Amino acid sequence: MKRVVVTGMGLITPIGNDVETFWKSIHEGKVGIGPIRNFDTSDYKAKLSAEVTDFDPKDYMSPKDAKRMDRFSQFAIAAATEAVNDSGLNLENEDSYRVGVYIGSGVGSLMGIEREYDKLLAKGPNRIHPLTAPMVLGNMAAANVAIKFGCHGKCLDVVTACATGTNSIGEAFRSIQHGEADVILAGGVDSSVSRLGVATFQALTALSSSEDPLQASIPFDKKRDGFVTGEGAGVLVLEELEHALNRGATIYAEVGGYGATCDASHLTAPLEDGEGAARAMSLAIEDAGLKPEDVDYINAHGTSTPMNDKYETRAIKKAFGDYAYKVKINSTKSMIGHLFGAGGAVELITCIKSINEGYIHQTVGLKDDDPECDLDYTKGEGVYMPVNVAISNSLGFGGHNATVLVKKY
Repeated sequence: MKRVVVTGMGLITPIGNDVETFWKSIHEGKVGIGPIRNFDTSDYKAKLSAEVTDFDPKDYMSPKDAKRMDRFSQFAIAAATEAVNDSGLNLENEDSYRVGVYIGSGVGSLMGIEREYDKLLAKGPNRIHPLTAPMVLGNMAAANVAIKFGCHGKCLDVVTACATGTNSIGEAFRSIQHGEADVILAGGVDSSVSRLGVATFQALTALSSSEDPLQASIPFDKKRDGFVTGEGAGVLVLEELEHALNRGATIYAEVGGYGATCDASHLTAPLEDGEGAARAMSLAIEDAGLKPEDVDYINAHGTSTPMNDKYETRAIKKAFGDYAYKVKINSTKSMIGHLFGAGGAVELITCIKSINEGYIHQTVGLKDDDPECDLDYTKGEGVYMPVNVAISNSLGFGGHNATVLVKKY
């Protein structure tokens, strides 16, 4: 089985539109949550979102190309461009059929659908933008990245709701392990802070109704009342180890294991005993040939909903036993909200930066301990410590559970 390493990373997030800015914001405990700007929220209980600011697609592509893509695809191009540049890959020297793109979107472009539906109602079907279909379909993020970089290998849009980014990276890892590709641009993207997107999650009573940005996304806190919608993109360059060594690439971390399961129980609620999520973690650890005690850090799914945080805590206890009380845990969503398909990719990059720099960030906003969430969630301030092995969890509607393990190379 071939070994897989990470040689490039790229980000678009509510707290920074590149890896360096994002990581600086992480150290500062910056919260990228504020009033929703995309639409009038007068009739909405949910007033806050985590939106990307200061993003100009023309910094990454021509004005003509930008007009042919909706926002989520633009984010994917931006993050992929940073990741490829960071990797030092010269794709012109590669066999393009050995370079793939696995960039998933959980939602596609709800904003694009709303925009064109408004036109349909107001002006009739003949006024719909002729490129509506290729602008709003979820696979177009991956397709646009493949077109930009000339990647002729496997091009997939894994769609598993909030687990999308993690499943995309895990499946890319598997493909390289089995010799299907030398390089894959892998990750996730979403931009769905839209009227319909917020309304649908609000109808599920899944969103926080707080109007205080610092007390809206507070994973594992006793007063948590829901998640905050967000947007962004995360893309990693995954590369077969010998391929990376032969070109003298900088290696940030090794991808060691991947686990994925399905609760097969409920459309939205996770299993109360955490068995499905626990099994995903255990599979990833076993896949890496490690033991639970080898894991230094867990980047939890940690959405700030009452059920998720409680049941994920149970899952960690089930997977780690007594060691669950010793492992460091946090939730990056405390700063960036819930980025849906992008979340897992952004959070895995957080794990890799933690390995590289020996720093685990705090779960911002966590103040009041919940008796049912009694593990070490890095409360109060970040911690400097060696991080050799980290796992990232993503748990999606539909019961999708995914875990990727990364380790120091």
